[in-house]
Amino acid sequence: MAEEERTGLSVFDGVLIVGGGIIALVVAFAVFSFVAGVVWFLVKVVLVVLLVSFVARLVFRRRS
Repeated sequence: MAEEERTGLSVFDGVLIVGGGIIALVVAFAVFSFVAGVVWFLVKVVLVVLLVSFVARLVFRRRS
């Protein structure tokens, strides 16, 4: 009897690869969203601080 050697990926291997790819995409999207949210939050904080300091300078410059 001749033994047949299987070459290539099985169906289960393909399912694991596709599932892992989908999970990797979801995780990458979540990480990107988190990083973008943190960066946008920091940009807003800097803008608010600059606006408050600009208004404070205008107010105190006129009083003195």
